[in-house]
Amino acid sequence: MKELSLHINDIIENALKAEATLVKLTIVEEPVQNKLLIKISDNGKGMPKEFRSRAMDPFTTSRTTRPVGLGLSLFEASAKRSGGSLKLLSKENVGTVVLARFQYDHIDRAPLGNMVSTITAVILGLNKADFIYVHRIGGETFRLDTREIRQMLGDKVDLNDMEVIRWVRGYVREGLAELEDQR
Repeated sequence: MKELSLHINDIIENALKAEATLVKLTIVEEPVQNKLLIKISDNGKGMPKEFRSRAMDPFTTSRTTRPVGLGLSLFEASAKRSGGSLKLLSKENVGTVVLARFQYDHIDRAPLGNMVSTITAVILGLNKADFIYVHRIGGETFRLDTREIRQMLGDKVDLNDMEVIRWVRGYVREGLAELEDQR
């Protein structure tokens, strides 16, 4: 995948398929320390030990449509290609954590990509699950929590409502634009 945001979207989709009710994405950009960290955690059903030990193998998948699951293996390859690593922690009936580390200025590090579109797509796919997005660059942090949005909206408006989605896009766009000054 040409952008890290595509990997992020893929991992979050997997978390939702694993019946997560809460998914958290944390991105920490530390240009001065030459680090980029991407952490995706969920409270889904987790992976059985025997599956977890093979999860980075591209020919391991929980899908029945085809016998290939490239998500984690491609994300790991992207991290390693840019002087980083990927760590997978998962416990059955507890959840999963994926932590990817990248060398920030590595010539082979894929760009982060369009996080506004990625976050919008994630929210459109949530159904009843919730999502927390934390993005930090330097000393500044942007945060979005769908639980807070749901609380403001009440029971009458769904997160998939187009007015809500337009607001989310604008909110994320503005928040990330403010962070840009920290790069």
